[in-house]
Amino acid sequence: MTRLDATEAATGTDARPRPRAALPALCATQITSWGIVYYAFPVLNPQITAATGWPAGATTAAFSAALLVSALAGIRVGRILDRRGPRTVMTCGSVLGAGSLVLVATAANLAVFVAGWLLAGLAMAATFYQPAFAALTRWWAPNHVRALTTVTLAGGLASTVFAPLTAALSDRMSWRATYLVLAAVLALVTIPAHALALKAPWPPAPPAPAHAGGSPDAVARSRPFWLLATALTGSAFAMSAVVVAMVPLLLDRGFTTAQAAWALGLGGAGQTLGRTLYATLARRTGATVRTTVLIALGGVTTAALALVPGPYGLLVTLSVAAGMVRGNLTLLQATAVTDRWGTADYGRLSGLLAAPTTFATALAPFAGAALALPLGGYPQLFTALAILSALAAAVALGSRPRRNRVPQGTDH
Repeated sequence: MTRLDATEAATGTDARPRPRAALPALCATQITSWGIVYYAFPVLNPQITAATGWPAGATTAAFSAALLVSALAGIRVGRILDRRGPRTVMTCGSVLGAGSLVLVATAANLAVFVAGWLLAGLAMAATFYQPAFAALTRWWAPNHVRALTTVTLAGGLASTVFAPLTAALSDRMSWRATYLVLAAVLALVTIPAHALALKAPWPPAPPAPAHAGGSPDAVARSRPFWLLATALTGSAFAMSAVVVAMVPLLLDRGFTTAQAAWALGLGGAGQTLGRTLYATLARRTGATVRTTVLIALGGVTTAALALVPGPYGLLVTLSVAAGMVRGNLTLLQATAVTDRWGTADYGRLSGLLAAPTTFATALAPFAGAALALPLGGYPQLFTALAILSALAAAVALGSRPRRNRVPQGTDH
């Protein structure tokens, strides 16, 4: 028995009938939801500020506020998912997502624009990765890693599909009309997909394994849980800041905007490549070792970007390597709860775990830009972010839950 198989056996889950349409439907809805609700904004924001006169900082803050709302709402959404399943949550989230974008598109003033994005934050909590992960973990366990990998590979295509599509639409119509078209696409794709493909019976939660650490309240208050949350939050902040600061770093080193954009884009392709390797990594490593190594590798790639001035090809290679690490970190967070505490309260615990990382992701762009100047430049910023990742990796070593009984092969 492999380490992963032993871990899955320890969760008490057995093979069960799975809704065949759920996985392809969630792949389609993750591409569409992420592509329209998340990735369209950075494409349209310059046109929004130019047309309205609203400050770019204010419009960006509205979008960041949506991410913060998503983080807070995700905790409650996780509890609902554990009890009732994903169909109602994700269908209502799709309706709310389309409606929020209509409100954004028709906003007569900045206050209404902000209100639209706050509603969009609720939609993100109900339609993005966390509810999809909860559905696949309950339906697909003990083979959920393959299903999670598939849906994140699809989600990784969201920017590839919708960033160019959004740009093409905005070349032909106003930003308001573009958002109305995108809202219609979001509604037509995601509402029926969630309503029809997720209607299979929601299986009862399996009993928590004997070594899981007690009730979900006890797990959520435990030292390993908070150390894991701290480690993932520090890593999320560092990795998000790296993505945003990559272009300024390369511009400071004398490369063109086009070269910097290509390096960043190929880093995104690295995320997709990295996700294809996660299942193999999960079979061969325990949860704590895997967490520590991946966070540490994020620090190594960040340090390399800080220290290596060129040539351009080497920097692109480092960007791809950093993207591969980020891709694995997405799946690491998706499986972190199951690997340690089973699937019984996945939605609730993963919502609690995701909240601080989402906060960090939302704040990282502003904090990174603010820190670059006092630190002395972007290479120094990348050095600081590498140190943060190293500290997060050290914290992750303490995330192994205390066990009353350790099943054979589940070394963490």
